[in-house]
Amino acid sequence: MTNQQHPITPSPDQVDQWFDDAVRLNNTPKYYIARQAAQWGADLELEGCCKWLPKLPPWSAEDLRKHRRPNPPSLKKQALHDLEALEKDLKRNGMGFGAATIRRALEQL
Repeated sequence: MTNQQHPITPSPDQVDQWFDDAVRLNNTPKYYIARQAAQWGADLELEGCCKWLPKLPPWSAEDLRKHRRPNPPSLKKQALHDLEALEKDLKRNGMGFGAATIRRALEQL
């Protein structure tokens, strides 16, 4: 078997840094390194795509980044979603639950 290295391979120094970070953060190194490597490779792939993508409408590299690396929902959006699910659950089980005050408070955040 030949010793061929894939072009998207983290350097030994990078892997060592991830290992040190895992130990410092009290994480299991093999899982921490796997997560870091997956994110690192995905980010590298995204940047490669952005270089090839023409910056003409309707697409741009920024559009690609926005859609491939969306921001997680805010705590407010998560809370409103959870409140909606709770209301539906309680209604389905015959329990009334007035959440108008809670909803207004969350929406003001």
